[in-house]
Order: sequence, then structure tokens, then C-alpha cells
Amino acid sequence: MSVLEVDLSFLFVVAVILIWFMIAYQFALTLFGYINYLKSFHEKISVDASRFDFPSCTIMIPAHNEAKVIGKTVEAMLKLEYPKDKLTIMVINDGSEDETADIVQQLASAHPQVVLFTIPPGEGGKGKSRALNIGLKHVRSEIIAIYDADNTPDPKALYYLVAQLVGHKELGAVIGKFRTVNKKATLLTRFINIETLSFQSILQAGRWQMHNISTLPGTNFVIWTELVRSLDGWDEEALTEDSELSIRIYEKGYKIKFIPYAVTYEQEPQEWKVWLKQRMRWVRGNNYVISKFFKEIPKFRSKRLAFDILYTLSLYYVFFAAILISDGLFIASALGLVSIALPGPYTIVWIFAFFLYVLELFLAISYDSEDSLTSIGLIIIMYFTYCQFWIYVVIRAVYAEYVRKDKRVWDKTVRFDVKPNS
Repeated sequence: MSVLEVDLSFLFVVAVILIWFMIAYQFALTLFGYINYLKSFHEKISVDASRFDFPSCTIMIPAHNEAKVIGKTVEAMLKLEYPKDKLTIMVINDGSEDETADIVQQLASAHPQVVLFTIPPGEGGKGKSRALNIGLKHVRSEIIAIYDADNTPDPKALYYLVAQLVGHKELGAVIGKFRTVNKKATLLTRFINIETLSFQSILQAGRWQMHNISTLPGTNFVIWTELVRSLDGWDEEALTEDSELSIRIYEKGYKIKFIPYAVTYEQEPQEWKVWLKQRMRWVRGNNYVISKFFKEIPKFRSKRLAFDILYTLSLYYVFFAAILISDGLFIASALGLVSIALPGPYTIVWIFAFFLYVLELFLAISYDSEDSLTSIGLIIIMYFTYCQFWIYVVIRAVYAEYVRKDKRVWDKTVRFDVKPNS
């Protein structure tokens, strides 16, 4: 056996072990996600039968050139089942150059709940965190709700979120579920629909059930106003301001609860170039969060939170590196370029791992009645296309962040004219 064969065998075994650890942990989270689904079903029934004192709430909606969607979004907010005298709908016009302000102003003229807040010239268009921090200075309510400008929540979504927040003092924030409104538009949106539902059923519901940890999304959540102010608002350097704020909330001694029955609908990218920009922002944003808190991890009061951050690091780097190594060795071995002189049923192991991947995602989307033969076919295709393309995204983001050292710039997702479930 040559040195090359020994080295390649070692790399292969390490890659297999890492992949299987991640798959096994994901499977455990999937099962815990199912437990959460069952508990949430009964919890929703209990909340529907309960009554509570509604605190004052301000919905903050950052809007930068959102004329295509902002009208429907505000109209959906006006249909929320929440006392009108306790609810303010604040649209933060963040340097828009289209008809965003005019549309909101028309709605504000007819509905006193709606408030158009325009960021002064020269201060807008600098990212979501910046817009939220400026808007925060003008909030007078006890609770803040955050929604993106393309969101159309169910009428009781805010009610459910606030009910949990006021009913459990250990909670600093409560998050709901987001679903894809244009899931049938293209093959890409079908992939994204499966991805987002799986993420929420596994990494949000599963982590909450297993560790009492979940992470703020960019939309459909409520948080105590004073908590945000005590944390000095949102980090304006963070491209993923939600995950960064989540860590500081936990370090403050609060928890973030995920409830899957508070649902909002949002647009997802319909074109690959739009998807790539959005995912690049996500990866670079998580790179920033990890680098910001990495040295502090041993000092975290919550060891589960420390493990969760390390897991996130593994998910983006170790797992994708393992897949890259195994894919490379598989291709090289198939072409006869290298030889893995290591006995073992590795073909069967790979097939079983692939089966578990399909099973996990299929179970995760079944919680939302998305399970079908078509979905199985999409999940299989996703593995060989969509999932593999994520490797390219991670590598490109690392190159932009650490080699070219590109400036972190907020890149707003392009909106489309869509019909529900189109």
C-alpha cells in the first residue's frame, strides 16, 4: 500500500465519520421536531381557548423599494386579530426610489393604525439592521413584531406569538413559521419550499424540543421592546442580524421559542442569480457571527448554546468539507485516478446515508402536509443539484470574505409579481 493510498483512506474514513455524525444528529432533531409538532398541536388548542391582556405592539416593516408587495403586506397586517387600539403598523421607508411611500401613505390615510416613517435622506438604504435601529427610536409599545415587506401572515399569527411571549416570562422572543407563497413558480422555488420547511421542522422545532434553543428568523417574530433596547438594538455590521441578536438574547438569560402554528407567507427567489446573492449574504452573515462570538463560546452561560454554535460551524464548514472530500474521492476513484485500499461495504453505507437524507426531509415536510410522491422525486433531485450547489456558495462566500475581503453590503432580495401558491 502506498503512502498516497494510506492518506486517501484516512481522508475517506474521516469524511464518512463526519457525514454520518451529522446525518445521525439531524435524524435525532427530525424526531424531536415531530414531538414538537404533536405538542404544538395541543398547545394551539389551549391557546385558542385562553384569554390574555394584549400588550401594546408595534409591527416594524423595513421597506426599501417594495412597491410590488408592500400594499398586500400592509393589508394583511390590518386583518390581524389584535385590538386596533393596541397595534401600530410602522412601515420604515428605507430610501425607496419607487412608489413604496405613496402606497403606504394612501393606506395610512384610511387606517390610523398605519404609520409611514421615512428615514431622512442620506441615512437610508444602508441595510435592514440600520433601518430597524432608526425605527426603534420611535417605538412606544411594550412589544415589537418584525415582518419583512413581502409577508402576508395568517390573521391569528400575531395573536399566537404574543400569547406565548406574555405567558412565559423566561421568553425574550417568540418566532413563528414562514412558508413559500410562490412555491410552484419554478423548480427552484419548489426546492426552496422543501428546504425552508425542513429547516424549520428540524433545526427550529427539533432544537427547541431538544435544547430549548431556536434562532430568530428575519421575519414573523415578536420581542420585548425593552430587551432590544437593553441590547443596544441590532448589529449593523451583521448581514444576518437575526442570528447575531439571537445569541445576545440567550446570553442575556432569555429564551427564544418556536411555534409552528403562527404562520406567515413570503416570496422566495425565482431565479438562480437572485438565490445566489441571498445565500451568499446568509453565509457571509454567519461567518461574521461565528467570528464575533467564537472566542466567547467557552464563557457562554448556556453550554447548549455553545454546542449549537459549534454545530452551526460544523454544518457550514466541516459537513460541506466532508461532502467535498467524499465526492472528490468518489469521482477520482471512479475514473481510476486513485485507489482506496480499505475494505468495507462503503457503497451500502453511502446508499443508506442517502436513504436517511431522503427520509429526514420527507418526514420534515410531512408536518405541513407537503409529503407526496412528487416531493420524494424533488428531494432526490435536490441532493444531486441544489445541495451540491451549496458547496459552491460556501466556497465563494469564504473567498469573498477572507481572500478578496469584500465589504459587507446588504443586498435586498428581488421581488416578483406572484399569486398565492403560484
